[in-house]
Amino acid sequence: MVDLSKTIIAKSDQLNADDLMGGPLTVRIQDVREGNADQPIAIFYDGCNGKPYYPCKSMRRVLVNVWGKDGKTYAGKGMTLFREPSVKFGGIAVGGIRISHMTDITQDTPLALQVTRGSKKLYTVKPLRVRQEPPKQASGDAWTPWVSRWVAALSQAPTLVKLEELTANEKYREGLEKLSGREDPRALELQNAATQRAEELMKAASEEADDMVPA
Repeated sequence: MVDLSKTIIAKSDQLNADDLMGGPLTVRIQDVREGNADQPIAIFYDGCNGKPYYPCKSMRRVLVNVWGKDGKTYAGKGMTLFREPSVKFGGIAVGGIRISHMTDITQDTPLALQVTRGSKKLYTVKPLRVRQEPPKQASGDAWTPWVSRWVAALSQAPTLVKLEELTANEKYREGLEKLSGREDPRALELQNAATQRAEELMKAASEEADDMVPA
């Protein structure tokens, strides 16, 4: 038996699109280093725990156009990453990581990115405004029950499809963006709940595949 299930488990040494199923992630860059032949640039950020972001070619073009070609000057800058489910690999939509907001710009920045040979698509990056002194979290405020309800729903999602539906919900994304914008730790709580449930469901699917009777 050739067990393909092991080949679909997300690598643990980098940020993956599935890690963003809980919603967008705003990061502050620590360092930019050379990667490997397939992924030439590794972006380390606060709290990455050794799992850097490897931007694809189109996102590297975004970075160069907005911040310049010297990656070492990126330290201290911020950007928001999100999961784009329509990104294809081998003709199949597998999802990919895209950049939606960046610091050091004052207005929406449209860029013409190459999609296929001879074909370009307009891609817009929005300015990221980082609060220097975020307001203190108020205990027992209106956000507490809202976050609790969503954490429960995410943690109990019966399938990956249902989990995707929850994290794509407009109210969920709006609330998560507000919490992230004020650097409220409950934003991370929501993201962790979604990520943990996704890992549980993928692991269960992998174990189920291992139990299948050979033909």
